[in-house]
Amino acid sequence: MTQKKFDLEERFVDLAAATAFFCKDLPNDFTGQYYGNQLLRSAGSAALNFGEAQGTNTDKDYIHEATISLRELKESRVNLKILSRMDYGNEAIRKKLLDEDEQLIKILATIIKSKK
Repeated sequence: MTQKKFDLEERFVDLAAATAFFCKDLPNDFTGQYYGNQLLRSAGSAALNFGEAQGTNTDKDYIHEATISLRELKESRVNLKILSRMDYGNEAIRKKLLDEDEQLIKILATIIKSKK
């Protein structure tokens, strides 16, 4: 089966999965647990809410679900910036996650604006 070159749902799923692996490898101290758990929840929630948005029947419902997903992406972005400032976790993976998060924020914000 060939996959579309640009499958947004897959990008959300990939981000959530990559984030889970990144969080699993954070130091097992209070800081790592706190930020890791929160990042795991926000990245996972962004993917799950985007999945819900795909099943909506109206633009209003889509905008509502996609906006929740967008907020979760923005929360993940801030978390990754905090971890970067503290030099916490694998730097190369953290940078890739932040880059993908930023790209998804821009894409999703554009989609939401186009449906208003």
